Amino acid sequence: MGTKLKYSTTCHPQTDGQTEVTNRTLGTILRVLVKTNVKAWDLLLPHAEFAYNTAPSKTTSLSPFKVMFGVDPLSPLDLVPREMNEKPNVDVSRRVEEIQRLHEMVKSMIEKANASYQVQARKHKKKVVFHPGDLVWFT
Repeated sequence: MGTKLKYSTTCHPQTDGQTEVTNRTLGTILRVLVKTNVKAWDLLLPHAEFAYNTAPSKTTSLSPFKVMFGVDPLSPLDLVPREMNEKPNVDVSRRVEEIQRLHEMVKSMIEKANASYQVQARKHKKKVVFHPGDLVWFT
């Protein structure tokens, strides 16, 4: 599938900040769940995982589980009959192609969203030109 593992530590940040955002989100979910059940926090981890994996992303409108596996995770809502065209394909090679197409679509959606964010961030940025002899403040 062409995946790469990029480790991230405070001394060697190898990510674009998404790991930190995800950790903050998961921390918030866990705080809310554990608030009333401090002694049973370990039993609530699957609930936190399910909540995170089923929440759609603002950028892609898809859940992380859907992006990774091509289908949404099982929940009580899955008891409702689905249309026939929503069932995953059993043929492995076709299934891999479906997931790769989904990944390409998600990648393009994320790139489009990032470009939009860059445009918004640069609207208020003022270009500063320094000349030899100018005084600057270093921190």
